[in-house]
Amino acid sequence: MRNFAHPTRYGRIYPPNPAWLAQRPPEPALEPELPIVDAHHHLWHRTDQRYLLDDFLADLNTGHNITGTVFIQCHAMYKATGPEELRPVGETEFVNGIAAMSASGGYGSTKIAAGIVGYADLTLGERAGAVLDAQIRAGGGRFRGVRHSAAWDADPVIGNGSPTPHLLARPEFRTGLRELTRRDLAFDLWVFHTQLAEALDLVRACPETSFVLGHCGGPLGYGPYAGRQDEVFAQWKAGMVPLAACPNVVVKLGGMMMRLAAYDYGALELPPGSAELAAWWKPYILTCIELFGAERCLFESNFPVEKMGIGFGEIWNAFKLLATGASASEKRALFAGTAERVYRL
Repeated sequence: MRNFAHPTRYGRIYPPNPAWLAQRPPEPALEPELPIVDAHHHLWHRTDQRYLLDDFLADLNTGHNITGTVFIQCHAMYKATGPEELRPVGETEFVNGIAAMSASGGYGSTKIAAGIVGYADLTLGERAGAVLDAQIRAGGGRFRGVRHSAAWDADPVIGNGSPTPHLLARPEFRTGLRELTRRDLAFDLWVFHTQLAEALDLVRACPETSFVLGHCGGPLGYGPYAGRQDEVFAQWKAGMVPLAACPNVVVKLGGMMMRLAAYDYGALELPPGSAELAAWWKPYILTCIELFGAERCLFESNFPVEKMGIGFGEIWNAFKLLATGASASEKRALFAGTAERVYRL
């Protein structure tokens, strides 16, 4: 059995196992009054997993003060027919319906999917503008940005978000990104730590674009990166330093449960508690806060992906433990203020 200190070689998403998670008693929420905007979660219904409104509401009911959330693109409920480039609009229609249910007040006070980040193929260039306009219409005033994954690694065990390398450098992609910027939308930037130089080149070339760097900049800890923690951290930090000097970039804190590969979720006897997770993620999250400042950092649950390794209440306790040294105003920014500003909630 692998222990928590040794990353597994194979990164993969395990569907949440409620019985396994239940083996550790729920932790009481730390600082239960602290307002939180969950800046990154998904909703979907897949062959091996359902995570819809009632599932998310059950996770929210853990004692933390989640005032609002931001839905992030995850290939959910695309249209089955119609022009290929417009099929992702179905995801926004689906999520906007859930957001409208939440806004009724009948499901609690949390404004679920108050912001929606969807998908448009930016390699369409100028034609991406029509897709963005359709997404804005479908979002009912909630559509706030696009995630078009550029995450790519040469080793197939990693599992890429982009089918080809160097997506961010393609001229047609940058033309599409300009269409997004003209519409005052944010771009959720998803790359691995080995691609941070490519991300920097894009960010510098597009100073008017608002970039939200996902998952702490994508540090990897499995496949060819297993057992190379010090080397990965050094390479990651070297890539993050110049990005932090770009005022049009903020960074999401979290989302490393699978990619950093703390342990083999299928073999560990018990899930970690908040203190264990905080200890594993501390070097990355505290470095991000040091480099970018609290006003340019925002916490994310990345649920239900992170649920393969930890409960919702525990992950927010881990973030609160990591923010112990922050001032009240810094906590306000980290847990809610930055997300509200960047996603115009």
